[in-house]
Amino acid sequence: MKTITKALAMSMAVATVTLLSATGATGAATEDEVKALFGKFVVAQNAHDLKAVGEILQSSPQFLWITRGTQYWGRDAALKRFGEYYQGTWILEPKVDEIKITELSPGVAQLVAPTVFRIAPPGQTAQPALFLLNHIYVKTAEEWKLASIFPILVP
Repeated sequence: MKTITKALAMSMAVATVTLLSATGATGAATEDEVKALFGKFVVAQNAHDLKAVGEILQSSPQFLWITRGTQYWGRDAALKRFGEYYQGTWILEPKVDEIKITELSPGVAQLVAPTVFRIAPPGQTAQPALFLLNHIYVKTAEEWKLASIFPILVP
């Protein structure tokens, strides 16, 4: 009986280690994919490329961006507002070494990136402001998409 119990315990330990290793690999893949998409998002934002930004945002009325106390629901509303911001200065400078990504559940990940924003209306000088840029990404059948944006000003 002890031999069977030991064998069962050993089998369960091996299965647990295997499962944790697989989960770690999935987590690493999720982190790499989300980080790469975030990089594309920053490049598109800094280029003021609405088309490229639109390809990253989730095409859903559930997409949500809250900025300056205003909610923008849906990709089209967000793109319209980004277009208005792009008329002036709009530059994101994330602190890449400080990005944190958490897999909330399979196919859902949160990214937090300390990011310096330089934003100003046309003709005005942009002052840098530090934000914690919070993103939620979802995995669709084809690829990851950005589902929500919540920038929080760091005092």
